[in-house]
Amino acid sequence: MGEDVAATFSRHARGYDAARRRLIPCFDDFYGSAIAALDDLPDPLTVLDLGAGTGLLSALLLERRPDARVHLTDASDGMLEQARGRLGQRAGVSFGLADMASADLGGPWDAVISALAIHHLDHAGKRALFGRIRRSLKPGGWFVNAEQVIAPDPVSEARQMARWYDAIRAAGLSEAEVDAATERMRHDISASVEDQLSWLRAAGFREVDCPYRNGRFAVLCGRV
Repeated sequence: MGEDVAATFSRHARGYDAARRRLIPCFDDFYGSAIAALDDLPDPLTVLDLGAGTGLLSALLLERRPDARVHLTDASDGMLEQARGRLGQRAGVSFGLADMASADLGGPWDAVISALAIHHLDHAGKRALFGRIRRSLKPGGWFVNAEQVIAPDPVSEARQMARWYDAIRAAGLSEAEVDAATERMRHDISASVEDQLSWLRAAGFREVDCPYRNGRFAVLCGRV
């Protein structure tokens, strides 16, 4: 994903989680829908968390599925340091410094999950990653991506972004926090829901769906 992206997130790692709920106005439904997508998989799960950041998604998964064995990877040392502080003492949890664009994904996994990370890849990189994820999953396994997405046309995208900025300021986010989020967003290469569902199908996933969307936040999933 590039050293520039990893360095930016490492700089913001310590304060990254503090503003999460205000940056994601639909936080509970967004993350909850991603975790719920795995409900039909039996325990104990083996899970790869790609671009795991501070370990937030994995922590929420482990609250619901405490017997899961989870491997968290990220390209940022700073982010993984925060994840280790959150989950490092927990049995069945491991960590690896890795760039999702090129790393061996290992497996086979019951599920591959990701939150707000894959949009840092260019579109060709996303398509290639979807294929690699499919090959890393067990038969019947799920790929679940809790992601930020763009609207299907420029007018709708401008409206979507304006509503998001209004919402995060109304939630009490400081201008410094808004600026930090905007800095991180300069690395974003988001794609539409329609394009990503198409890429998942092309990669060989079935049961491809978007079970949740609220503005720029969507959960995209597919099954092997």
